[in-house]
Amino acid sequence: MKAKEKEINNELEEFLKNNPNINFMQTPNWAEIKENWKKEFIIVRNKENKITGTMSILLRKVPIINRYIMYAPRGFICETNDKETLEKLTNKAKEIAKKYKAFIFILDPDVTNEDQKFKNIMTGLGYKMKKNIKSSNDVIQPKYLYKLNIKNKNEEEVMKLFSQKTRYNIKLAIKKGVKIREGDIKDINTFFKIMKETGKRDNFYVRKKTYYEKVYKEMSKEHAKILIAEYKNTEIAAAMPIMYGNKVWYLYGGSTNKYRNLMPNYLLQWEMIKLAINLKCETYDFGGISGYMNTNSKSYGVYRFKKGFNGEIFECINELYIIFNPIINFIWNILFKIRKKLIN
Repeated sequence: MKAKEKEINNELEEFLKNNPNINFMQTPNWAEIKENWKKEFIIVRNKENKITGTMSILLRKVPIINRYIMYAPRGFICETNDKETLEKLTNKAKEIAKKYKAFIFILDPDVTNEDQKFKNIMTGLGYKMKKNIKSSNDVIQPKYLYKLNIKNKNEEEVMKLFSQKTRYNIKLAIKKGVKIREGDIKDINTFFKIMKETGKRDNFYVRKKTYYEKVYKEMSKEHAKILIAEYKNTEIAAAMPIMYGNKVWYLYGGSTNKYRNLMPNYLLQWEMIKLAINLKCETYDFGGISGYMNTNSKSYGVYRFKKGFNGEIFECINELYIIFNPIINFIWNILFKIRKKLIN
């Protein structure tokens, strides 16, 4: 690596790690995981030549219409009300759209739906906001997240936040002899086996083993871990947290059908929360809670589990988009609806 390139990479890493609005999906590490997408990374600077914003954009050619869709997962990294930087990022994105002849640019920022000033800035820059979101199938990333504020709190203070039942289940797992160990790349087979068993039981999509392996490798040991829950030398649950800047995210996890009564998932969550506390993070992100508003939803159990840790529901702003070719976009929407009907 050339000296200048190394200097820029170091500057970028420092900017990303220290920006309070960091999201791991907006890092170069995460972009490398997306093998079937082209990647573009935008960096914008102020008059003092300091980085003020970045955006990771993924591009994929849509079959049949043979044009590119542009997507920035969780949006961008910058101050959410910095109009000048947001405008620079948007203009750069438009240049990329022109380069690839993209017909639409979509982004779903990790920004609260209550931020009206941000909405005004983005609509002023030409973005439209997606409407008629009725279910998790209508969005790319979860619209509702569950987050725990751990800023300036120690383990004892955080534990007191949990519901009585959650505290009991954590202590039960410890009392029964469940142990948590940190794994490494050799544990991908175990991790994948547990994910497959959980996916079959809870009816959710499980990716190929090579995908989880790539996540672990690309995010590197600094930003990803594999945690394994064991009982009497038997692996009974596993989780993969992502650490970046001031946050830790619960990304993937599952448990075997046997020994679920030992509550290993509660202990795994506690271990990941403790990791976040020890890293001096401000937020522990449990991920999506798509079924939280409907007690009859198949996903409600996931919300009920996370709710016991006494975090807060975070509603993200609706997806934003700019259409560059209305005719192609219209055709794409029709094809997308047909595909959904065939799948369902």
